[in-house]
Amino acid sequence: MRITQGTFSYLPDFTDDEITKQIEYCLENGWPLSIEFTDDPHPRNIYWEMWGLPMFDLADAAGVLMEVNACRKAHPDCYVKLNAYDASLGRQTTALSFIVQRPEPEPGFRLDRQEDHDRVIRYTTRAYVVDRPTGERYRGESNGS
Repeated sequence: MRITQGTFSYLPDFTDDEITKQIEYCLENGWPLSIEFTDDPHPRNIYWEMWGLPMFDLADAAGVLMEVNACRKAHPDCYVKLNAYDASLGRQTTALSFIVQRPEPEPGFRLDRQEDHDRVIRYTTRAYVVDRPTGERYRGESNGS
């Protein structure tokens, strides 16, 4: 199962050259970039770990890609995403966000159905990997693939 979060998530994974083109686009628009990673990409998990500080003063796409690759190397079993911020409205607004690394394999989610009173049905999504300890969630065989 392929996680579809952020821009470009329905496209094949970008090469480093394609990522560089997106970084250049962001920098041309004056959008500072940041890198985040997680081993739990649940849609409600909006607090991914930040890799360093946002790169407000970095104006070179190669420097940003170097940080992306450092994060990939340090967290090979995690999702890594690149965020671009637009402060033109007086607040930090995410202008662009896309995944630049996915673990292999992506275990996916389980959909739990619960029937309640008055024919109410509740659905909950649960990542298969949350049954494993943090840091070991994407090593070896997955529980739900």
